[in-house]
Amino acid sequence: MTDLSEFGLKVPEILLPKEKNLETWCVVACDQFTQNPEYWENVKNATQGKPSTLNIILPEVFLSADDRAERISKIKNTMNDYLSGGVFDSPKEQIIYLERTTPFGRKRCGLICALDLDSYEWKPFAKSLVRATEATIVERIPPRKEIRNGASLESPHIMLLVNDREHKLVEGCGNFAKKNPPCYDSDLMLSSGHVTGWALDDEEMLLKVKGALGEIKAKNTSSCGDCFLFAVGDGNHSLATAKAVWEEYKARLLSEGKSEAEVMQSRVRYALVEIVNIYDEGLTFEPIHRVLLNVNADELIKKLADSLGGKIEEAADASTLEKSVHGSNADFGFIFKKDGKCRYVLLKTSIKELAVSRLQPVLDAYIAENKKTNPELEIDYIHGSDELFRLGTKEGNVSLMLPPVAKDSFFNTINQTGPLPRKSFSMGEASEKRFYLECRKLF
Repeated sequence: MTDLSEFGLKVPEILLPKEKNLETWCVVACDQFTQNPEYWENVKNATQGKPSTLNIILPEVFLSADDRAERISKIKNTMNDYLSGGVFDSPKEQIIYLERTTPFGRKRCGLICALDLDSYEWKPFAKSLVRATEATIVERIPPRKEIRNGASLESPHIMLLVNDREHKLVEGCGNFAKKNPPCYDSDLMLSSGHVTGWALDDEEMLLKVKGALGEIKAKNTSSCGDCFLFAVGDGNHSLATAKAVWEEYKARLLSEGKSEAEVMQSRVRYALVEIVNIYDEGLTFEPIHRVLLNVNADELIKKLADSLGGKIEEAADASTLEKSVHGSNADFGFIFKKDGKCRYVLLKTSIKELAVSRLQPVLDAYIAENKKTNPELEIDYIHGSDELFRLGTKEGNVSLMLPPVAKDSFFNTINQTGPLPRKSFSMGEASEKRFYLECRKLF
């Protein structure tokens, strides 16, 4: 099979479910709808009694649940049951080209590959082939390691961005893949769109992938020889977890006397990912909004206005607020309830750099300063304006809407300044995120 190791990739052995109606098999990425248990209850009801990726992942809304250990044990047992119980077709060595149509009518294209975790580094200012785009919170890795350690299966929600203005890799190779019949073609649950996939599984097709990667690598290699080939768009903490698990497992195998060659052949060295072109017209860069819980709205807004040098204005309604924020690179919107009425407030600033890079340090300082006297003060990160507006109608909440994120200078910014503040951007709305579908044997 074609060797892609110089690009930090490998052609994976992919497991697909025998049942090709995937509407109950596929569920959205685990880090979505973290303030909406009702969404996950609807998913549970929709998949009841059927094989589903819901049963082999832990939605992050339950990450701090008292029964977390029990849930993780059940997940790992279910993985084994699915492998032994005839849920999957035989594994096939292939890359999959996919087209995802979202509920908003956008079409996004991707390539499913296995990423060599030794080619990835999340630490700031790394010069690896694959780099983090946002700050990694080390404390968030251990609970995720509990899930991946010893797991017999993995399914990806990690998405890597590739800097490919000429559309040679994903879209170009997709033209060849579509000469094959689809290996899956299905609607997604809860009106989340449609997904179709085609295999790239012969040498001619895989050499097209290799050739495109070679051209992109050459264009993204600096004069000192460093190449920034892929940026982690989604699933940064999941990928950091996969790397941590691999490094521990590698050290253990070596301590047990395994040879370097044996160790480097391990499946644990790799993680399934979807590669997406940053210039894909169906890929929107959405800001990740904030919601603060149990906070004084007037005090918070004044603090931000003073710190960011902004001007506070009332917006007539939700639509006016959203239009104003979306039409700017430096304005913020606030949604909160006061005296029984929903309020919409605009904070206009003259920030020139990426707005979230100025906002997040101020929020962090505000929370640290007020947490001692208000221990119930919390912050969460919200994908999608619908969810943001919903949360803003709850007493004690302040929803904070961020302006759009430009993507044309994205790679250069990361290369020069390192990762952005945590939760800076999202690729699309919550229902557009990657759905778990393809699987691969892990441990």
